[in-house]
Amino acid sequence: QVRLVESGGGLVQAGDSLRLTCVATGRTISVNAMGWFRQAPGKERVFVAGISWNGRTTTHADSVKGRFTISRDNAKNTLSLQMNSLTPEDAAVYYCAARLQNIIVTEADEYDYWGQGTQVTVSS
Repeated sequence: QVRLVESGGGLVQAGDSLRLTCVATGRTISVNAMGWFRQAPGKERVFVAGISWNGRTTTHADSVKGRFTISRDNAKNTLSLQMNSLTPEDAAVYYCAARLQNIIVTEADEYDYWGQGTQVTVSS
């Protein structure tokens, strides 16, 4: 079993930056591709960014491309999301996810492990 714990969320103003972190514990050797998703109130959980096991391949949703950057440090079992130029449209609960296969996918159902989420609020 793998446990994921996110941190770094908070209340910021439009244009500010935040860095989210996700720490994996447990049977982390089984974790391959990882990703970040977000869910705004009343909306579906959507893909934000994904990264392969070795970090060489990343994918970002069009809505965050150029502003957000996903990265990982396998030595520390840590996944990060650097978020710059935040807008009110970025406000949501952000979730860290991991899957057993080393293919980045955008469907939430394809991920095997999930964190509890961290709230990001952006004021205009």
